[in-house]
Amino acid sequence: MEFDTVIHGGTIVTASEQYRGDIGITEGRIVAVAERLDGGSRRIDAGGRLVMPGGIEAHAHIAQESASGIMTADDYLSGSISAAFGGNSSFIPFAAQHRGQSIDDVIATYDRRAAPSVIDYSYHLIVSDPTEAVLTDQLPRAFARGITSLKVFTTYDLLNIGDAGMLDILSVARDYGALTMVHAENHAMVAWMNRELASRGMIAPKYHAISRPEQAEEEAINRAIMLAQLANAPLFVVHVSTAGGAARVQRARAEGAMVFAETCPQYMALTRDDLDRPGMEGAKYICSPPVRDTATQDALWRHVQTGTFDSVSSDHAPYRYDETGKLMHGPNAPYPKIANGMPGIAARLPWLFSEGVVAGRLRPEDFVALTSTNAARIFGVAKKGRIAPSMDADIAIWNPETVRTVTLKDQHDNMDYTPLEGMELTGVPEIVMSRGAVIVENGQLHAKEGQGRFVARSRVDLTGRPGAPVKETALMRAAEGSQ
Repeated sequence: MEFDTVIHGGTIVTASEQYRGDIGITEGRIVAVAERLDGGSRRIDAGGRLVMPGGIEAHAHIAQESASGIMTADDYLSGSISAAFGGNSSFIPFAAQHRGQSIDDVIATYDRRAAPSVIDYSYHLIVSDPTEAVLTDQLPRAFARGITSLKVFTTYDLLNIGDAGMLDILSVARDYGALTMVHAENHAMVAWMNRELASRGMIAPKYHAISRPEQAEEEAINRAIMLAQLANAPLFVVHVSTAGGAARVQRARAEGAMVFAETCPQYMALTRDDLDRPGMEGAKYICSPPVRDTATQDALWRHVQTGTFDSVSSDHAPYRYDETGKLMHGPNAPYPKIANGMPGIAARLPWLFSEGVVAGRLRPEDFVALTSTNAARIFGVAKKGRIAPSMDADIAIWNPETVRTVTLKDQHDNMDYTPLEGMELTGVPEIVMSRGAVIVENGQLHAKEGQGRFVARSRVDLTGRPGAPVKETALMRAAEGSQ
């Protein structure tokens, strides 16, 4: 067999095993995996390296306006380049609907914005205005196109759709095999805390860390799970930041509920002390939900290790530390007026490899599952996330021993800071391939603008999630069927 490329001599790592072997690639697809393969127009020596599926970043905000009108610093060119340098070969950013906007217009807008991407992409929709036309016409057409996930919020004045709106969304998504994601924080609790803090003059960045209590997340996760069970629909809880929230997800899964979840590096790498930096420096570390404390970090690691979380995503939300981003409302803005979010798309995989695999918390196989394979399965990316014949040749070749200090320059994004600046990490993706094409090699970009393609995704995979239906809805359906 003739190959365009053969990767030889490396240790292939999948979500279930690792072994020495070679990979043959032709026309962008993996066509052979064997102990030894000869030939290849190009032969890549992976001796002493780990050969893994390229990362799939399933939580990123790229070329997206916030509800308050602040545009992220990264567009699809810079964002995809940053992702690639971080070991990712595809990503699924959000396409946000704002009040009064049609889903058709949202998709058309993001199709234009995504065209320069250097890696393959899809979208999660953000739905903030679930009108009858959205529910009955526009969302079904988006699902048919292969945009099979959407996100809703339980907080923020311009995004919160309420319990009834969430039930409507869950029901429509269920009927079409789509997955509803939720940003879960109790809106009233957060608003009350903001008022209480403001009345005491506590408006500096450090107070953001206590303005969104752990109970606000825990209650909202519990409520979202209950709503999903009532609708008998799958649910994906994003950026879980608390031990209690993770425990609620764990319990729901043990009961068979169709619940998936993720956490993010910042919740295991940073604490609320990072918001208490001189002047306004703490603004750089404001995100929602906020970073917590060291006890929470330990608890989240345990949940990562024991399978509560399906993935560890970046929640890359790049707002610069200037008037275009964090400080849009002035150099001394109160914390509620500071843009929420931190960059991290290039640091996600190196941080998790170093703190997970190298530190002995995770096996390399776990790393692959958490960063690629699980996302491909859950979000319907059928041809990515695995090293096997017929799959896209989306591959990252890692040097597991290289030590590198995190710098802003190495992020290759449009940001003016990285929250992990100065952290020493072990493990570097030296070569990253997208559909067989080398896009990053030894610190150099080889990708061309616009070579990424839109990926139409399939229905959510609910294997192993039998569901935990509510008795009354089961009785309602049974009664309906007997009429």
